[in-house]
Amino acid sequence: MTDIINWKELSEVEKLKYDSNYLRGTLVESLADPITGAIADGDTQISKFHGMYLQWDRDLDKERKRQKLEPAFSFLIRLRMPGGRFTPEQWLKMDALADKYANNTLKLTTRQTFQLHGVLKKNLKKTIQEMNDSLMDTIAACGDVNRNVMSHANPAESPFHSEVIDLAQKVSEHLLPNTTAYHEIWLDKKLIADSKTDVEPLYGDRYLPRKFKIGIVIPPNNDSDVFSQDLGFIAIVENAKIVGYNVSVGGGFGSTFGMPETYPRTGTIIGFCAPGQVVDVAEKVLLTQRDNGNRKNRKQARLKYTIDRMGVEVFTAEVEQRLGYKLDPARAFKFERNGDDFGWKKGIDEKWHLTYFVEGGRVKDNGKQNIKTALREVAKISDGDFILTGNQNLIVSGVSETVKKNVDTILKKNGVAPSELSGLRKNSIACVALPTCPLAFAEAERYLPTLISKVELILNDFHLFKEEIVIRMTGCPNGCGRPYLAEIGLIGKSPGYYNLYLGGSFEGTRLNTLYRETIPEEEILKELRMLLADFAENRSKGEHFGDFVIRKNYVKEIKEGKDFKH
Repeated sequence: MTDIINWKELSEVEKLKYDSNYLRGTLVESLADPITGAIADGDTQISKFHGMYLQWDRDLDKERKRQKLEPAFSFLIRLRMPGGRFTPEQWLKMDALADKYANNTLKLTTRQTFQLHGVLKKNLKKTIQEMNDSLMDTIAACGDVNRNVMSHANPAESPFHSEVIDLAQKVSEHLLPNTTAYHEIWLDKKLIADSKTDVEPLYGDRYLPRKFKIGIVIPPNNDSDVFSQDLGFIAIVENAKIVGYNVSVGGGFGSTFGMPETYPRTGTIIGFCAPGQVVDVAEKVLLTQRDNGNRKNRKQARLKYTIDRMGVEVFTAEVEQRLGYKLDPARAFKFERNGDDFGWKKGIDEKWHLTYFVEGGRVKDNGKQNIKTALREVAKISDGDFILTGNQNLIVSGVSETVKKNVDTILKKNGVAPSELSGLRKNSIACVALPTCPLAFAEAERYLPTLISKVELILNDFHLFKEEIVIRMTGCPNGCGRPYLAEIGLIGKSPGYYNLYLGGSFEGTRLNTLYRETIPEEEILKELRMLLADFAENRSKGEHFGDFVIRKNYVKEIKEGKDFKH
């Protein structure tokens, strides 16, 4: 009961969520306030549950301050689209909304969905309503709830793709918040006079302690980085069918510089469940976190900390008690990569699927390379779907032979035909960072392509241009680009300076380790030249870079997140 809760012991956000009246807060009033482009402080937390973040253009801060103006506020809007599958019509709608209400670009995220950036407060409602008209929503894309459920991306790589993407949809729908606040505020549905009559059977009146992420993969592909998820399901295929899923819990990457009690953690496999048990297992793991997660300290509130505090065995026992049955022993599997395999592939349906590289996930035109225009034209002639990958790339999926030829023509005409990419660039991820993310200490999306071009000169020197190496860059340690699984991870410390991490596995199964701290580009390139020279000369046959740097003792392998150092 609320009257026995000691609110002073809990984080401020816990009281805010309870007082929000099931995620309503004062959003209606904030949206109507013409004085500012922002919303009330409390509503900035509540708006996340509706799929949006308040941001501002930090490039303009000095000039805005000089003119005694408030920051150039705008909003990021993120969609909920389990498994990342969109129709061509939905792609065209997002393309149009980017031009009409946002900054003329689309961002493909590491959770297989779209983000719009630069949406002004006055346009939020119109944007969401137009998304809704095309059967898209932003419910629970952010906030302390289960977020967009990821799944294996490429139909041409597995005959079980449709099965897992349907499963992702079922899990997502089952774990959606029950409140009608989203429909009332954004879609003008009838208000509930006393919304305390709302019921949240899964989430209660304070929702989860922190965000919750789920991913589903089909070995040998680990394209959803299953061990980065709070809850992961690894498909086990026997006798040409999925017989069940290994269950992984406790992955998560958010951490804070200077706070060793915060750390990234890879998931722990706790057992195996049948296909028909997946939704039940997902619910019971979520409920166990709901009731045991740390609500006093948000920096210790993710499932990974709950498990490390309780112990894996105790946590698993509570999940099984809620289930009413025990999980079976985990079954054998093997991953080969966590990146995307580019180019055209023919599926078992005799349709064609193009996995297409989108650097940094940013879909935009620049005059010479007009990817946004090209994909708009592709959408207009496509007889298949678009599928976003967990690595910020795109699959033009399920098209006929005729459309395949036309797609190639369109991409070439717009200067964005697939070209030879280095193995490093193909396996790169960058978070948005500056100028819009308020948490960023340094550049990522705008800078990583330039840095890779300089590293490619080194790769050429040692005949490693085609060698596949996973590199990821983020502007802060919160881990949005999953940098802690990369063979080369770069995390911003301050403008122009990064921590360099080495030793993640090519398959996405191992954390990397701090190698050099707070170094500029010159030192990054110097260190990589030395490492790559040694790798070229002394690697074993088939050995990946991340494994090599551990074998040669450049860094020590980290087996537990608690041992991670910033």
